[in-house]
Amino acid sequence: MSFAVINSRAQLGLDSPLVRVEVHLSGGLPSLSLVGLPETAVRESKDRVRSAILNSNLNFPQKRITLSLAPADLPKDGGRFDLAIATALLAASNQVPASALTELELLGELGLSGHVRAVKGILPAALAAHKAGRSLVVPAANAEEAALVPGLTLYAVEHLQQLVEHLSGRRPLQPWQSAGLSTCPPPQPDLNQVQGQLAAKRALIVAAAGQHNLLLSGPPGTGKTLLASRLPGLLPPLTHAEALEVAAVQSVTSRLPLNHWPARPFRQPHHSASGPALVGGGSRPQPGEITLAHHGVLFLDELPEFDRKVLEVLREPLESGVIVISRAAGRLQFPARFQLVAAMNPCPCGYLGDPGGRCSCSQEMIQRYRTKLSGPLLDRIDLHVSVAREPTSLQPHTRQGLDSAAAREQVMAAREHQQQRQGCCNSQLDLDSLHQHCRLPDSERLWLEQACERLQLSLRASHRVLKVARTLADLDHSSDIGRNHLAEALQYRTQLNS
Repeated sequence: MSFAVINSRAQLGLDSPLVRVEVHLSGGLPSLSLVGLPETAVRESKDRVRSAILNSNLNFPQKRITLSLAPADLPKDGGRFDLAIATALLAASNQVPASALTELELLGELGLSGHVRAVKGILPAALAAHKAGRSLVVPAANAEEAALVPGLTLYAVEHLQQLVEHLSGRRPLQPWQSAGLSTCPPPQPDLNQVQGQLAAKRALIVAAAGQHNLLLSGPPGTGKTLLASRLPGLLPPLTHAEALEVAAVQSVTSRLPLNHWPARPFRQPHHSASGPALVGGGSRPQPGEITLAHHGVLFLDELPEFDRKVLEVLREPLESGVIVISRAAGRLQFPARFQLVAAMNPCPCGYLGDPGGRCSCSQEMIQRYRTKLSGPLLDRIDLHVSVAREPTSLQPHTRQGLDSAAAREQVMAAREHQQQRQGCCNSQLDLDSLHQHCRLPDSERLWLEQACERLQLSLRASHRVLKVARTLADLDHSSDIGRNHLAEALQYRTQLNS
């Protein structure tokens, strides 16, 4: 009777719980049973592992084999356990020394020939392995991704035979040395490519400076989508910690692109997206669009065309920066610190307020169209901007206003003020921080209170006006919030209804 225990990392959402691969060999007719809530891909690993071991000129144990993936109540999916299962079998049958497996994690799918194939979810597993102080063995195709974790002892293998020779000491592997990723961000479209729209460009800079949510409203073809697509080019580069979080999300949902260090995400789901597609979910919860937009921008074009129930699920994540998915088996929390940018037409036909009088919508149609967006959702959007139609000109236009590089410098300077003052962006200020960092003289406070009463703004909306005013003051390098900052911030709450 032999017994071996190997550690591996499971990918479930964005966390990486430890999974123990336990092998028990006993007498009787040769057979292999796999327990521990394996799904189809994991159950099929028995055949992949058997063929990989035999094709690597190794012996497959001719005994009764029981493989257990613990903990038993955690569903296991994918082929990431193949390498750990094969190594556990080889250790239990004394083909590799069990002592060499101490403090070692293994991840990888095996081909029938013994080649080790890439798997998803490597980066969260690498982060968890480093936190636990363990070394990690991964497929060579995943090595650069795992190497994003500094200080991790990493080994890359292309074939099962390589791992056996390493563990046996015949041909030890050298720890993987990363070639490094390019830190040059991918090119972004320039703000000056948008013709006119100086007021909307100003609002875009304000949104970028304070990480405020933005709603653009205007007739078709006025540049709403163009403006939204320029926002990522105005945002500061990701910090190392933020880049690791973004890369971990990408690693879980797809193969991580490694041609450059992760840039800020820009997600643009279609208006037919379901609630689970937007916020995450499913029988085995997976991240949705708001998590894929973590530390980036979520752009919802044609906002009223989204199902109202789908939009309502955004309310809590917009406040908390996380989304909690609850199921009977437990709860999962995904990060969702995204910046919302939305675009909409002012009426069903799109031409309300057009000087040509092309709007054919009745007041009832307009009201029904706008009620697709609930008050609580609109309350959480800091900047409401009307985008008017510019005069038609097919000639190369004279570039007006700031280009993206100059605007980004303003944004980064404002963000630097916020980090030094309060350690976060203005949009993330809680009530205590708001009262501390957005103090107003009595005269300005009374003026703002009266203006909010006249506009019938909620207390939440009033607080958001104050946060926007704080951002406007930061853009002006002012330590105090002035009347001009309050007036401009209020203007962004009234334009949608004008």
